[in-house]
Amino acid sequence: MSSIFDKLDAIVRRNQEIEAEMGRPEVAANFEQIQKLARERAGLEDLVEIAQRHLSLQTEESDLQALVSEGGDPEIVQMAREELEAVEQSLAALAEELKIALLPKDPNDERDVIVEIRAGTGGQEAGLFAGDLARLYTRYAQLQHWRVEAMDSNPSDLGGYNKVVLEIQGRGAFSRLKYERGVHRVQRVPETEAQGRIHTSTATVAVLPQADEVEINVNQDELRIDIFHAGGHGGQNVNKVATAVRIVHEPTGLVVVCQDERSQHKNKQKAMAMLRARLFEAEQERHDAEISENRRSQVGHADRSEKIRTYNYPQDRITDHRISSSFHGIPNIMDGAGLDDIIGALIAWEQGRLLEEVTA
Repeated sequence: MSSIFDKLDAIVRRNQEIEAEMGRPEVAANFEQIQKLARERAGLEDLVEIAQRHLSLQTEESDLQALVSEGGDPEIVQMAREELEAVEQSLAALAEELKIALLPKDPNDERDVIVEIRAGTGGQEAGLFAGDLARLYTRYAQLQHWRVEAMDSNPSDLGGYNKVVLEIQGRGAFSRLKYERGVHRVQRVPETEAQGRIHTSTATVAVLPQADEVEINVNQDELRIDIFHAGGHGGQNVNKVATAVRIVHEPTGLVVVCQDERSQHKNKQKAMAMLRARLFEAEQERHDAEISENRRSQVGHADRSEKIRTYNYPQDRITDHRISSSFHGIPNIMDGAGLDDIIGALIAWEQGRLLEEVTA
C-alpha cells in the first residue's frame, strides 16, 4: 500500500546526488554551481531529517510488532503493545508534519534579507515608530542568532528614523521576516503630546531577499556612482571624510545610498548588495504578476502599500489584519520575544490555505 512517506525516497536520493556533486573538484571550483546546489540542499534538509526519523520509527515499529506476534512473557508483550501504540501515534504525527513540509516552498525562504523601514504619515511620531520597528527586528534577529548590520539610516530629530535599512543574515531569515512587509500602523499617545491625545501614525516595511552577484549581473557601465560626505550620526570621521556612496542604476532609475560605514569601500559593497536586492525584487514582481490571484493574495506576499497590522498601545493589543487575529503584550512583542507568536500564526494560516488547495 502506498504511503505519503514513499515521496521521501526520491528526495533522499536527490540529496545524496547533490552531496556527491558538491564533492567533485570541478563543481567545488565553480562558485555559481556550488551556490545553486547548496540552496537546493538547504531546501531538502527538513525533508531528509523527516526521512531519517521515519526510518528510525519504522524500524522500532517492526521490532515491536515482532515482539507482540511472538508472544512469550505476557508483561513484556503488554509493554511492547503500549510502546507500539506510541510509535504508531508518532508516525501519524510525522505524516502530518510531512504534509506541511511537502507544501510548495517559496524559493527565497533560505535567503538573507534587507529590511527597509520608512516613516509614513504622522510626523515625528512616525519616525519614532520606525525606530521602534528597527529595534524590534534587530532584537528578533538577535534572538534567532542571526547577524544584523545597519546599511543606511536617516535619523529623525527626536531619536527615530525617517528611513533605516538593515541587513539580516541567517538561515530562514526571509522565510519569517517576509510576513512583515507592508504598512504598520500605531495608535498611542506620543511623548510630545501634552494633552494626552492618541495619535495614529504609520511606517512602511520592505523585506527584500538578498541576491548573489551571479544571479543579478549588474553592468558597471550602467551605473553612476557618487561619493559624498555622510550626514547625521557617525562621529567626526564620517563628516570629514567623503565615505558615503550613492549608486544610480541608469536603465531603471533605481537609487541606493549607503553611508553608515566609515569605509568608502564597505559602503560601496553594501550599496551594491542593496541594488542587487532591488533588481531581484523587480524581477520577482514581474514573475508574481504572472501567477494566480489566489497565490498573490497569500499573507506572505503582502504589498508594501497594504496595511497589515495595527499596534494599539492604550489597549495593549496588536491586530494583524490579514488573519484578523489580535495579540497582547506589546512590550514583549516590541522587544522581539513575542514576534514569533504573530509570525507563527501567519505561517499556520498560509499553510492551512495551501493544504486546502492541495487536497481540493
